[in-house]
Amino acid sequence: MPVTRRIGSHTKTSGGLAKAALPYADAAGSEAVQVYVSNSRGWALPPGDPKQDTLFRDGCGERGLPAYIHASLLVNLGSPTEQTVDRSVETLSHALRRGQAIGATAVVYHAGSSVDPAHDDKAMHQLREALLPLLDVASSEGLPKLLVEPSAGGGRSLASKVEDLGPYLAAVENHPWLGVCFDTCHAWAAGHDLATPGGMTATIDSLIATVGREKLMLIHANDSKDACGSTRDRHETIGAGTIGAAPFAELLTHPATAGVPIIVETPTKEHEGHAADIALLKGLRDL
Repeated sequence: MPVTRRIGSHTKTSGGLAKAALPYADAAGSEAVQVYVSNSRGWALPPGDPKQDTLFRDGCGERGLPAYIHASLLVNLGSPTEQTVDRSVETLSHALRRGQAIGATAVVYHAGSSVDPAHDDKAMHQLREALLPLLDVASSEGLPKLLVEPSAGGGRSLASKVEDLGPYLAAVENHPWLGVCFDTCHAWAAGHDLATPGGMTATIDSLIATVGREKLMLIHANDSKDACGSTRDRHETIGAGTIGAAPFAELLTHPATAGVPIIVETPTKEHEGHAADIALLKGLRDL
């Protein structure tokens, strides 16, 4: 039976992209991988190692692993600070080029925030001006797609609830090169009650009604340390947090998630933690 929902994890790269990531993915039982190609909390844009890039790309191909890049967490296309916007564009452009080099399917980035109430009206126009050229270049050159990930809420987010994605995508004319990454911890923190029976299903239904089935291209499966609506982005091992394991069964049986890779970003020092979460999700998937 073909795997319709590949399950993997965010994967370490310290010591060399292929050298670190491929053994980690093997040990964790990953069917998909996500990596950083720059500092997760910095603006430095390293060029990468062509040899490691080739080994990683070929290794993922041999294993049938779709690969994704998560852009720096500093990216904010809605910021009132011009330098932050410029650096965000540079970071996404770098990630797209690195994605092409390593064979990545897409680059995930956070939706961003206007930060200042006085900047709310300008932020979405600014988003359009910054993002449309990136999407046009990526589309015309066959670079990876960009996937916007709604935030956990708070701080004047440009998109946190799944319904917020409607105006967000409209700001860039529903560009075909922009997709969506749905994060369960973020959705929970933003106020979607995933723990109530049927809550995960209802949230995904709302997401699809807002953006369309074809826009959902990646899922981050994370439990949460905090209460629903907390606006706090603190991931927890699946089943050990406030969401609980049961809603992930709904996630893995929803028709809209068929064919969509699922990435675990739960806290772990080594691969064992991710291996346990991946095994749990595979068990729910394969029931």
